[in-house]
Amino acid sequence: MAELRPFRAVRPQEKYAARIAALPYDVYSLEEARAEVAREPLSFLAVDLPETAAQAGEDLAQKAGSLLRERMEAGYFVQEETPCYYIYELTMDGRTQTGIGALARVDDYLNGTIRRHENTRADKEADRIAHVEGCRAQTGPIFLAYRAKEEIRALTEQVKGGEAPLFDVTGTDGVQHRIWRVADEEELEAFYDAFEAVDTLYIADGHHRCAAAVACAVRRREKDPDYDRQAPWNFILSVAFPDDELKILDYNRVVKDLNGLSQEEFLERVGAAFEIRHMGETVPHPAHKGEIGMYLPDGWYALKLRDGFAKDDPVEGLDVSLLQDLVLAPVLGIAQPRTDRRISFVGGIRGCGELKERVDREGGVAFLMYPTAIGELFAVADAGRLMPPKSTWFEPKLRSGFLISSFEGE
Repeated sequence: MAELRPFRAVRPQEKYAARIAALPYDVYSLEEARAEVAREPLSFLAVDLPETAAQAGEDLAQKAGSLLRERMEAGYFVQEETPCYYIYELTMDGRTQTGIGALARVDDYLNGTIRRHENTRADKEADRIAHVEGCRAQTGPIFLAYRAKEEIRALTEQVKGGEAPLFDVTGTDGVQHRIWRVADEEELEAFYDAFEAVDTLYIADGHHRCAAAVACAVRRREKDPDYDRQAPWNFILSVAFPDDELKILDYNRVVKDLNGLSQEEFLERVGAAFEIRHMGETVPHPAHKGEIGMYLPDGWYALKLRDGFAKDDPVEGLDVSLLQDLVLAPVLGIAQPRTDRRISFVGGIRGCGELKERVDREGGVAFLMYPTAIGELFAVADAGRLMPPKSTWFEPKLRSGFLISSFEGE
């Protein structure tokens, strides 16, 4: 069973919330992040990505921590007096999803109650470990998913219908974020008990932040065998959502060249596993598994997996795996997509126009994918397996800066 516990969040003063809340640091390029911080100096990006505010030679983790503490002392943030849960509702394009902001136990990650579907990179994990230690806080919540429970949904709707939200902020991207605080003792107990009936939690987004939180806790335990099991660093800042409210967008691929092949040779080799239809300027948005849109300098192509190539294996049967195994590795020579600099990944939120623009500018080929399903993610994680890198893109994204788990005063 899972444990999600209430906590004394550090959160913005209501009047500053819209200025502070920011998209996660890892959806920006550094140039984009610097422009955003220049536009809005209170943006939490300055804390989450201190490169945007640091001077040359400054320790980035220490800079993040000093910025956070300065802003807390200046009154931009407050800390709750008692532990609370938080109802976090996001609305995008008329679709709403509602999660519970809470702390998940590090031990639930270690014992497999919290399951992952992606590997992490050591350098990115080390960066987030330093950030947590520099801030003495977890500043970006992990996006968790669970199989929907009607009891949790009923409790959530009860809170949402009973009072005004603590925050009601619409971002520049049009996504509305509403957050309610749950402080009533009976409601706190009801939420806690309801999540005890959840067998498994799944990391939907935030694998590096989660791994960093766990690594920090393990290090502290090793230094102090008599550690406080209720200390905030023993938990993972999270927002947990029911699976039936979530949406996964396509996560697309762009390869800089055709691996020395002419376009005719490339199409011939791709045609061994896929039926190919030239679509010209018409974008062939994949409608089913086994369908892929492909863009070359002479226009769009629709690919459909030939009979006999589909697989039942939870990992090998993913569309991103089939593309990797049938095209990227054997035809384009991309054996290690996690580290190969010839390939880049484009989240579906950026649209297929960016795929076309990149190929038109640089050459190569782009692939427009059918989105991975949440059930596929669960099946991979339940099997103890890992997906290929960049298999899922969840929208809308949680904002950083709304809810912070501080270690101060532990």
